[in-house]
Amino acid sequence: MSDQHAASTRQARIGLPAILAVLLGSAAVGFIAYRLLPQPRHAYAVIKLPTQLPQGTPDTAVPAQQQPSRKIPLQLPEIRLPSIDGTVRRLADWKGRPLLVNFWATWCEPCRREIPLLKTLRREHAADRLEIVGIAVDYPKDVQKYAHAQGIDYPILIGDQGGLAAANAFGVDTVLPFSVFADQQGRVVTLKVGELHQDEAELILERVREVDAGKLSLELAREQISEGIRRLRPAPGTG
Repeated sequence: MSDQHAASTRQARIGLPAILAVLLGSAAVGFIAYRLLPQPRHAYAVIKLPTQLPQGTPDTAVPAQQQPSRKIPLQLPEIRLPSIDGTVRRLADWKGRPLLVNFWATWCEPCRREIPLLKTLRREHAADRLEIVGIAVDYPKDVQKYAHAQGIDYPILIGDQGGLAAANAFGVDTVLPFSVFADQQGRVVTLKVGELHQDEAELILERVREVDAGKLSLELAREQISEGIRRLRPAPGTG
């Protein structure tokens, strides 16, 4: 074997693992790089990831400029993530009660602005047995420190490894925060991408309550939520 051929073989053997490492690490690099950038004061933050996914049918309650790129599931997906104390929990653990699943991160300013509202909603809707579950797409130590400092009293799951996959399971790829509302049967009623406001939350939770009471069908609840969100937050140029 010539010296030139041997060198080429060595380069090929070295090159393949290196390429695989780059591909596997690209999402993590994008996540880390975004955390280091100054964060804008918008209603939502976009994680810069090198991903292209097929277009689906988004929920009509989501503002057009913030819609997810995959179809929203009908049922809460099977998601298992560790809580702050390290115990692995599933969203199914809270089946039997209405659920608000909030995806957030400590580095996301609109996410941080939502936390007082989420705490208030949990307290004011205790009679409905509403549970708030936060899924932090962030590092465990950062989440633990921030949750303690802010006195977050609702369950938090940490998705430093599986957070983006969990977001993808709901049809959302790169936007934080977003909130998923589900009824007692674990059916996804609607999804709000971007910062959640109290008037929006109350509108959605009232419809979830009526669905759970058998007073409103899931389909009609979704229609009323979509129309209500459009009235509360009209698209630019339509108000």
